[in-house]
Amino acid sequence: MRYTIDDIRQMPEGQTFDCKSFHIEPKALANTIVAMANADGGMIAVGISDKTRRIEGVDRNPEHLNDILRTPFDFCVPTVSVTTEFMPCKDSDGNADHILLIHVPASPRLHANQADEVFWRVGDKSRKLPFEERLQLMYDKGERYYEDSPAYDATVDDVDMDAVRAYMKRIGYGKSPMEYLQENKGFLTFKGDVPQVSTACILLFGKRPQNFFPRARVRFIKYYGTEEKVGREMNVIKDVTFEGRILDQIQKTIDYLETQVKEHSYLGENGLFRTDREYPKFVIQEMVVNSVCHRDYSIKGTEIQIKMFDDRLVFETPGKLPGIVRADNIRHTHFSRNPKIAEYLKAYEYVKEFGEGVDRMCRELSATGTKEPQYHLVVFIMKATVWANVLEEGHEKIPMTNQIEQRNEAVGQEKGKKRARKGQEKIFALIEENPYISVSSIAKECGMSIKTVRNYIDELREGKLLERIGPDKGGYWKVLLNLSEETKRE
Repeated sequence: MRYTIDDIRQMPEGQTFDCKSFHIEPKALANTIVAMANADGGMIAVGISDKTRRIEGVDRNPEHLNDILRTPFDFCVPTVSVTTEFMPCKDSDGNADHILLIHVPASPRLHANQADEVFWRVGDKSRKLPFEERLQLMYDKGERYYEDSPAYDATVDDVDMDAVRAYMKRIGYGKSPMEYLQENKGFLTFKGDVPQVSTACILLFGKRPQNFFPRARVRFIKYYGTEEKVGREMNVIKDVTFEGRILDQIQKTIDYLETQVKEHSYLGENGLFRTDREYPKFVIQEMVVNSVCHRDYSIKGTEIQIKMFDDRLVFETPGKLPGIVRADNIRHTHFSRNPKIAEYLKAYEYVKEFGEGVDRMCRELSATGTKEPQYHLVVFIMKATVWANVLEEGHEKIPMTNQIEQRNEAVGQEKGKKRARKGQEKIFALIEENPYISVSSIAKECGMSIKTVRNYIDELREGKLLERIGPDKGGYWKVLLNLSEETKRE
């Protein structure tokens, strides 16, 4: 992305950006470079005062500038592979000058300074890691870069160049899509003469990512009540799956969740109408983005599952919390398991600033009187629970559905009744023809699931229309009242 000098001066310091005076010593600069390389990467603007944002420039002392340029090589262990560029500017005295932009990539290796101290980027600070966290980070960096591994059997033909082109336009990249894939992020590499397409490339730009990663998707399940029941007591109301590229999955999931979140409008104490939501919009977005962005894609046996209950949302994401992130520090500690995917989503503004999303989410929940999300690991699945905001008792609730929605709901209910009636009539006809017919045979003949047939039969038995004589095996059905007679009775 191309920046102007005004852009740089106005950028707030944070997880991925820092200003440094030209007078900084290389040893001190090394700590920031190491911290960014160990975390999510970032950019350092040298020649702008970090306190006053006064433009100093870097041209006046070539010898010191050379020392700064050598910092990643001389003061970082191992060397950090940065890229640099000089941006023309005018210093605070109006003289033509330059500032130095140091682009630090997120590194798959653990980096330290010359004193063997390991730093980690937390917000706008570079924090020294204690020994235990250093060991944990070293381990997690080993599993971090699955997104860089080649997608098995994937070729360049499996990449949607229009999707690449759209992203290039967004970040201001002026070359061809093929050049972008070859020159950036390791999306397209070569093993000998054989091109290899990375996992991240397929997930972000693939024509059909699920051909290679079938479970790289999001599944939404809505339950009736506050418990997850199975078997004959199964209480699933909705079960929807979202596939496609990562950006598509996120957009579709957020849009659908918005249709499931309840809103309550009531008359407030000041005489003005107020609307409360079960879940703030930002919380919905942040949880979805975090799940898709930070899941462990090397775990192929399950998808992301979002479970909605009457009182909570549960996000089940393959993989533990990444890096040195723990439940007790998640508000202010950030580590991208998939930094290339995270950077892509940042360009689409789904990631505002690394490390700030969870903190903002907690603040928004607190403002509604709702407790913070709860995180716990079950085998290899990280479960994050977000509790619903319950409307205070005594408020006068105003239905949010308009007349059209109400009409559509009524029409839908009527259609549902007609479908149920037709299903019951089919079942009745089969039972009258063969009172000894089994539930599985009914399901096969009617083209229904066994669960649906059982539900229809239970309704008929509750309505005193049908009776079971004898056991499930060896018994038979007895028709107590013909459906046409029941219709007349209604």
